[in-house]
Amino acid sequence: MPNLNQPLQALWLDPFRALRPQDQAALIDLGMSVHVVRTLDDLNVPIRAGEVDLVVVGLGQDCDLLHAVKDLIDACPSDQKRPSILCRVERRNLEVTVAAMRTGALHVIATDDWAVATWEAALHPVQQPEQDKHTDAHSAKVSPVPAVRDVVYVDPVSRNLLALAQRVALANVNVLIEGPTGAGKEVLARVVHESSVVARGPFVGLNCAALPEHMMEDLLFGHEKGAFTGAVKDHRGLFEQAQGGTLFLDEIGELPMHLQSKLLRVLQERTLTRLGSERPIALNVKIIAATNKNLREAIGQREFREDLYFRLSTFKLRIPPLRERTGDILPMVVRMLARYCAQTQTQPWEISPQAQHALLDYSWPGNVRELENVVQRAMVIASDHVIDVHHLMFDDSINPLDLMGDIELGAPQLPYAPAAEHLPHAAVRSAVPQGLHASVKHNELSIIQAALMESKSREEAAQKLGISPRTLRYKLARLRETPDAVGAAA
Repeated sequence: MPNLNQPLQALWLDPFRALRPQDQAALIDLGMSVHVVRTLDDLNVPIRAGEVDLVVVGLGQDCDLLHAVKDLIDACPSDQKRPSILCRVERRNLEVTVAAMRTGALHVIATDDWAVATWEAALHPVQQPEQDKHTDAHSAKVSPVPAVRDVVYVDPVSRNLLALAQRVALANVNVLIEGPTGAGKEVLARVVHESSVVARGPFVGLNCAALPEHMMEDLLFGHEKGAFTGAVKDHRGLFEQAQGGTLFLDEIGELPMHLQSKLLRVLQERTLTRLGSERPIALNVKIIAATNKNLREAIGQREFREDLYFRLSTFKLRIPPLRERTGDILPMVVRMLARYCAQTQTQPWEISPQAQHALLDYSWPGNVRELENVVQRAMVIASDHVIDVHHLMFDDSINPLDLMGDIELGAPQLPYAPAAEHLPHAAVRSAVPQGLHASVKHNELSIIQAALMESKSREEAAQKLGISPRTLRYKLARLRETPDAVGAAA
């Protein structure tokens, strides 16, 4: 990894275009030491000697040259430093761009793009120190930093996806994001929006599975005053609210069939007509849809229109489950803890090596959403700002706390104490629970009690526990109704 004080050692191989002196001077200003080579043989010696940080490859109508360069790099010994690959492609060759990213290019830049910001973004992953990209394997310590949005792409799979998404964002095409629940499809949609020409416009989102069917049409397309009983004023639908920006349709596979036909017409004509109006409204909106369903199967089952599928999926991006991009896990945990430190102004958190290994070994069926829940639960349980393996409560396994009666949760020293009515009657019982089921109930109660004592409201406690306020109320009610489940038999 290059030192920030040393220039980036780059080899430039482009048989299609010559590197102009003024462009080479601009690259030097960006911290690159560029050496132009003519053949693959010229690359071989410096790469094998470990003297190269980056190889810039110019591509024509295919990726044959990229494959050759990648084979040469892959042939290096496993303990040898391997350079990253940056490709330059004609702007019109979108297929070559996609193929280059799938082949393993770190970034793809248009051949006519010499903007400083573009090159800085492309070079940043190569220039940044190793410790900024990976969590220390022995001790991950987080200091309070300003709150930032959770966009972590450290794993090579994620970095390729990010670069491809940024490239696709520059094209005026509809994008369909596929991926499992909780994998971060909306985060990727925001990346596409923020990398596009409409980045300064609004980002408007709709979860197609979260609204009643009778409300969705009005929400999407709007209505005129007097269109129906109760329509006392004009209403701009989400399409109009997203004018000059992006409309994100999450869980598009749940859209009712009759609305699918109306959405298809809007996408085809790029106009809409409000309910109760005859005046068409021209649209300038980028459409991004997302789904966790197999829309091909839904088409076969007559649950989704095939013509709408092809209209939405001009370009498809697949975000893999978290278990396929383990390089993102620890950096995400660090980001979550840093955000918490920034919000609460508390001391830094640490993650023990054992806890780090446990996080990396888990399969994460709930993906990023489950990871955030596990981190929040661990912060509730850990009393000394050090997260250890016994603080990790995974959703699909028995919590170690349920089997270890000698774990001390600790009494938080807080100025706020919940009122007595906030706690179930069973919370004050001290009898030792009998049996595994009772032990589970007892520890669940202890964790809920700790969360309530560390929070100013039930809503905040529910957020720390990774559950909804409604679920928390339900659990408290059940614990009040069945005190024997958490205490000794009466």
